[in-house]
Amino acid sequence: MVEEDDDEEDDDVEKVSWSGKPVESISWSVRETAASNQRTDREPALPKINTDTPSMSKSNSGYSLSALFKGRSRGSFQSFNDSFSESTARLYAPELRKPKSEYKDYVSDWSPEETVSRMQQGKVVSLEKFRSLQDKLLLLDFAVGAHDGNVITAVLIFLKRTLNKEVLFRELESRETPLRHFIHYLTETRDQRLLLDLLRALGRTEDVALLQYKEHLSIADENKRRDFLKTCASLPFPGEDAALVQDHFTLLERQIIIELNCRLSRLVLIPVELSSVPPGFQANDQQAELGGTVDVFQKFPRRASIVNTPLVTTLYYCCFYHYAEPEGTYSSPLNVRQTFKIPAKQYFVTALAARAKLKAWSDVDALFTSRNWLGFARKKSPLSFQRVVDVLQKSSAPTQVLQGYVALVEDAELRISLAQKHKCHDIVINTYRDLKDRQLLLGYRGKVEKGSAEERKINELLNNSQIRWKN
Repeated sequence: MVEEDDDEEDDDVEKVSWSGKPVESISWSVRETAASNQRTDREPALPKINTDTPSMSKSNSGYSLSALFKGRSRGSFQSFNDSFSESTARLYAPELRKPKSEYKDYVSDWSPEETVSRMQQGKVVSLEKFRSLQDKLLLLDFAVGAHDGNVITAVLIFLKRTLNKEVLFRELESRETPLRHFIHYLTETRDQRLLLDLLRALGRTEDVALLQYKEHLSIADENKRRDFLKTCASLPFPGEDAALVQDHFTLLERQIIIELNCRLSRLVLIPVELSSVPPGFQANDQQAELGGTVDVFQKFPRRASIVNTPLVTTLYYCCFYHYAEPEGTYSSPLNVRQTFKIPAKQYFVTALAARAKLKAWSDVDALFTSRNWLGFARKKSPLSFQRVVDVLQKSSAPTQVLQGYVALVEDAELRISLAQKHKCHDIVINTYRDLKDRQLLLGYRGKVEKGSAEERKINELLNNSQIRWKN
């Protein structure tokens, strides 16, 4: 009885929860705990906990708080404990690994043929499993058989990384297709050192020489480029190519001399190094242009440096600025022609364009003048005179210059057409006279200016009784 009174007194005491609300009973506490767990379930940042546990109300729980500690109602407590343990186990047990078949895209036990097929399909594969040389070569052969350049290149990159270069070169030597792909890959990635080693291993000395020669394109300084080209001249090029490389070096050396050295137009041409040129010879064309000592540089300023220009451009430059210099000088057009064995027709066209641009008509006329063995002078051209007229017309040659070359066109109809186009009236009148065509001459009289010298000449021809007209 005493114990019951104490219990009742304890129940009568108002108990306050952590939230400040009265606690009615022990069963309320249990319910409050369960409700708190449910609220926790609804929090988004925390994992969801299954709280579907049996009701713990005082009336139907089958056990009391004292029973929990005294061991009474063990059956009910055991079922609660089992239920709680099962829910916790379901929540925190690690997820089992999926079957291997579901990871088939990532396994690494594919054969070389299957690996190549998957690479063609764009699937992820690992080539690291191929460790032996035999497997790697099988992989390469299947890639070649698939006729897929991307796959071949991918396999070659793998072999480049995992094989000794001597072994790789030896195996590629007997495989033409992957060898071409590998050379192209090294060229595109600019792996010059490995590419040179490969070509040497293959015995392709001419390709090695050409590859080394191409490196001059990346050298900006003209003096360093000249020195590099000098070393290239000793490389094992074929006969004709070796001569071209030597000409390239000679041309660049000459361009530097013309550009940078003074009074070399009077210096007798001897084979010397640039370093041996006297210190006083500096800035020939640059100084002439800036100092105003030469009229041609003032009337026609240079647009760019002559260094690293083609041979024809260099010849045109020398014909334009150094035409009258003696043959024994570096910048003489005749010396450039002789040194580089420029064909006569190429030299003629270049000199004609340069001197016509300067309107140096006496120099133009001298290009056509030749003498026979009797000493008689006559005009001769490696070009047709029709093309000569076109070149002169583009340089705005006056009519009196043009008509001298229009008259040398052999075909009468073409000669008349050019003469009418460029208003060379005397050529048209003389041609109609030679054709003895009175009607054409009468018709052309209406096209010339009245009272002009051309009209008077036509009238004199029409009144000439000694001419036997055909109409």
